[in-house]
Amino acid sequence: RSSDLTMVVLSTGGPVNGFTLDPNVGEFLLTHENMRIKSRGKIFSINEAYTKYWDAGLLEYIKQCKFPPGDKAPYNARYIGSMVADVHRTLVYGGIFMYPAHSKSPNGKLRLLYECNPMAYLVEKAGGKATDGHQRILDICPTSIHQRSGCYLGSPEDVDDLLACLKKGAADAPK
Repeated sequence: RSSDLTMVVLSTGGPVNGFTLDPNVGEFLLTHENMRIKSRGKIFSINEAYTKYWDAGLLEYIKQCKFPPGDKAPYNARYIGSMVADVHRTLVYGGIFMYPAHSKSPNGKLRLLYECNPMAYLVEKAGGKATDGHQRILDICPTSIHQRSGCYLGSPEDVDDLLACLKKGAADAPK
């Protein structure tokens, strides 16, 4: 027996709800009502193959995830490589999804209008935060339909910690 699952997660302006396809009746049933992201998670999701292109602030944040001070447990690294799957896991279990702009792709890789914005909308409606590292994703005024952006989203405390590292990294960078 397969454990495949088809799910639709949506918000029409109110709470975020998840509907799972019941193949026996051919309908989507409400299975996850009023989804809320945890204030802090234990998982970070990023493609570490691009580490050499990251700025100092992002490097520091990942270091803190892997080597936290004191007796705190390190975060688990999970990266599927599919934004939908990675963000779904982040929504359900908390943590942070990151697809940063970096020196090789200074404008980011994800498309603002049809990748970043829909996920940012759902995460924010579920109580999380979404940013490009400088401003809230949903506050970015698009200039083209295929405009690219960096994207960080997830549990609000995790996103705040990331933003603090990015801000410190930018302040410490040579001018």
